[in-house]
Amino acid sequence: MTEKSAEATRDRLVRAAAELLAEGGRDAVSTRAVSAAAGVQAPTLYRLFGDKDGLLEAVAAHGFAEYLTDKVALGESADPVEDLRRGWDLHVQFGLTHPAFYLLMYGDPKAGASSAAGKEAENKLRRIVQRIAEAGQLRVSVSRGAELVHATGKGVVLTLIGTPEDERDMEFAAAAREHVISSITTGGQALGDTDVPARAAGLAAALRSDPVAALSGTEQALLVEWLDRIADA
Repeated sequence: MTEKSAEATRDRLVRAAAELLAEGGRDAVSTRAVSAAAGVQAPTLYRLFGDKDGLLEAVAAHGFAEYLTDKVALGESADPVEDLRRGWDLHVQFGLTHPAFYLLMYGDPKAGASSAAGKEAENKLRRIVQRIAEAGQLRVSVSRGAELVHATGKGVVLTLIGTPEDERDMEFAAAAREHVISSITTGGQALGDTDVPARAAGLAAALRSDPVAALSGTEQALLVEWLDRIADA
């Protein structure tokens, strides 16, 4: 099998597994069913993915790639906080539209998160939080802000997926969104002289984007670390 042929077969298997996952959930993705759906012999599947876990990791990466396409399509506006809201709403919509994918992507710590698309999705969120910090509107460090948004959003979607569709309260997702935004941002208010954490977060974000030439790399990293600790104090 040539490299090009192997890649085409791999893609066919991933797409077949993705369709089975969407239709019947994780239990429907057996190596036998995927091989049959893709018209491929089982030994070929094992040669390309190692085992079922390897296949599921590839399927989760495929899901992250689909999600990332939608995320990129949002673009950026002049208001990073509003961009965070739009990104949150997209995340919730994706999870409820593709629940089986979401459970695999975010419910299984081994599947997909380490893929290039999974890491890029995380970087997109961090970039939005970084922009909020650069605008002087972040109360915590970029890392903590991104982690809070990610953890809260994931918990909200998993909770909604586990709730019967006719019993879901979509206001719950909006309320959680506004709660986490209010907890990490200044709410658009001007910073006071004593608002040290927000100022520290903004300066740390600025230094990450535009390092100071007078500082060595080690000094720069140390200063940013101190500023992050002040922001999270």
